[in-house]
Amino acid sequence: MKVLSLNQRAALLSLVILVGGLLIWEAAIPAQKLASEMTEYERLTGAGSAKAGVPPPSQVIAKAWEQLSNPFYDAGPNDKGIGIQIAYSIYRVVAGYVLAALIAIPLGFLIGMSPIAYKALNPFIQVLRPISPLAWMPLALFIIQDSEGSAIFVIFICSIWPMLINTAFGVAAVRDDWVNVARTHELGALRTAFMVILPAAAPTIVTGMRISIGIAWLVIVAAEMLVGGTGIGYYVWNEWNNLDLTSVIFSILMIGVVGMALDALFGMLQRFVAYNE
Repeated sequence: MKVLSLNQRAALLSLVILVGGLLIWEAAIPAQKLASEMTEYERLTGAGSAKAGVPPPSQVIAKAWEQLSNPFYDAGPNDKGIGIQIAYSIYRVVAGYVLAALIAIPLGFLIGMSPIAYKALNPFIQVLRPISPLAWMPLALFIIQDSEGSAIFVIFICSIWPMLINTAFGVAAVRDDWVNVARTHELGALRTAFMVILPAAAPTIVTGMRISIGIAWLVIVAAEMLVGGTGIGYYVWNEWNNLDLTSVIFSILMIGVVGMALDALFGMLQRFVAYNE
């Protein structure tokens, strides 16, 4: 008899938990009386009016099939496919994230390699880092006067700190012996940074980047609820205003799936840059 591997057993257990959870969810939701099933007297008096309730998973699956079968349709400002909404959100996340990386990684190198720079910049980092990214939104809207730019700025401000701190920590933690060997071979500062320090610090830097992308994806949903227009956050809020809980639950699941995909992407990058002494 063939024994299942650890990964196969884990996958099987995950499937059992999923199916069991869906069955319990389906059974726990009472049947909702539709307006079409009411008598004329009930409709006139309102005594039997249909009430919004948490939908069963069968309805969510049907909604997922409907949305994913045509994810890029565009029927107007307030009626776009889930693919378009997610694309807008990913664009904002990537724009703010890349801007943060272009500043955080070089600045983190400077802080990690220079005790003076660390002591000079650390007070500013400690003051700005704990501020909630959404607290910046009113100021961003006032100064930038553009919802798109404001959302990108919020992603920038929330993404920069994990990358900056992890880069500085990774660079500072590089063993002095390796740097001394580079000096012995008369390598310049730039070649030492790229050939010795960067490969050794890369796993820690990518860890900071992985943390940042997760925070950025969390924040963009909340930011889009505030600024509106487009994006998965706006989609959730708009469907809530329409009292369409089926679409709300479907969009929540899509947020989770996209977040998992982004995290898996950086997980692969972490394995790629793993450093062996």
